[in-house]
Amino acid sequence: MIVTAGCVAVIAAVLALIWTMQRRFIYFPAGGVPAPSEIGLTDVEPVTFETIDGLSLSGWFFAASGPSPPVTVLVFNGNAGNRSHRRPLAAALQRHGFQVLLVDYRGYGGNPGAPSKNGLAADGRAARAYLAGRSDVDLSRLVYFGESLGTAVAVDLAVEHPPAALVLRSPFTSMADLGRYHYPFLPVRLLLRDRFSAIDQIRRIQVPLLVIAGAHDGIVPIDNSRGLYEAAMVPKTLLVLPDADHNDYELLAGDEMIQAIVRFLQPLK
Repeated sequence: MIVTAGCVAVIAAVLALIWTMQRRFIYFPAGGVPAPSEIGLTDVEPVTFETIDGLSLSGWFFAASGPSPPVTVLVFNGNAGNRSHRRPLAAALQRHGFQVLLVDYRGYGGNPGAPSKNGLAADGRAARAYLAGRSDVDLSRLVYFGESLGTAVAVDLAVEHPPAALVLRSPFTSMADLGRYHYPFLPVRLLLRDRFSAIDQIRRIQVPLLVIAGAHDGIVPIDNSRGLYEAAMVPKTLLVLPDADHNDYELLAGDEMIQAIVRFLQPLK
């Protein structure tokens, strides 16, 4: 009985620690954002805007030339790094005539605050509101691009404020499903605070959808991305990169991915 009680106490302590520390296993923010000129970016506008809870967030706006407002792509990052790590994506889309807003969530890229599901949702709303206030942005040509964790942020925002189109790179059904995949020995569904359950929202979205996934993704298994795609409404398109893992360049700004995005968004131009 003493041994049993001791084991229960240890298990309870471990679970309590996981409950308290779990966001450190979900979010991996990085600061140290360089100035655009330091990394060879010349046609980039540093921007700031405020969230509803009073945080000032920073980002980069990649403008596109042309007589009328072009298609604008709002990028929602994954759970690691900062906006400087997504510059190849933004630069590639800019070369194809798209405007791009790269923004860091709270706690990322030197921004104040600490990340959470509700916090990232507020950050997404604030980024969209900032774009809505720009005279060179046409909201009828606004596209959301979500990467990994950012796919759930993009899906939630798309339910509230439908974009012209939605691009999801390495999407997942829910954080609970991913947690069970990576930590099958833990009661993830009981412990998880930030659930990011895109599978419950995706059926409510009726805009054109492009899902991009890597067949060898070790973080978001391809079957999980397919599950979200299959649950989505039409019109929808799936691109599977057969040799790509989660953090490979092919899924950052690889030519096949960029060309697929360009083709997908062509009707908006």
